[in-house]
Amino acid sequence: MIMRHIVVIPFQDEWKQAYEREAGRLSHVLSPVIAAIHHIGSTAIPGVAAKPTIDILAEVSDLNEVDKKNEPMSKIGYEAFGEYGIKGRRYFCKTDAEGSHLVHVHVFAAGTEEVIRHLAFRDYLATHKEDADFYSALKQELASQFPNDIQSYCIGKDAAAEKIEKLALQWWYSE
Repeated sequence: MIMRHIVVIPFQDEWKQAYEREAGRLSHVLSPVIAAIHHIGSTAIPGVAAKPTIDILAEVSDLNEVDKKNEPMSKIGYEAFGEYGIKGRRYFCKTDAEGSHLVHVHVFAAGTEEVIRHLAFRDYLATHKEDADFYSALKQELASQFPNDIQSYCIGKDAAAEKIEKLALQWWYSE
């Protein structure tokens, strides 16, 4: 069992500024292959409670070139984890001195289904308050129930996230 203290807090306006700071650094390091950069996850959805970890999605023209950026990413505080369980992704994590996750960076080839999936989920919850409130409350409840077990926390929200993702993709493609 993976033990990590889980904290879910109400939405913070500062999350946008934290994203913008990191997006600037990442755009510089991932140049010239970066095509777009997005704030994703719950910290990108106003009103939704979240773990205070900024999730960033970078779209790139060439994943092989990203593999050559591990050292420059390390210089700005990121550890490279390769695909880390998702085919076609490059994952980087920035932590603080205590090991708390500050930023997760998910890098995908531009325009792939993984990119659309993440953007649809974010945009759907940003425009569907009832589902966003449900997801927010669920995460707070799970963090309270499993304060030191990230695996159980994730398992607890998986079914809801999958249902929301299906709704989000239907909504995305109907727009």
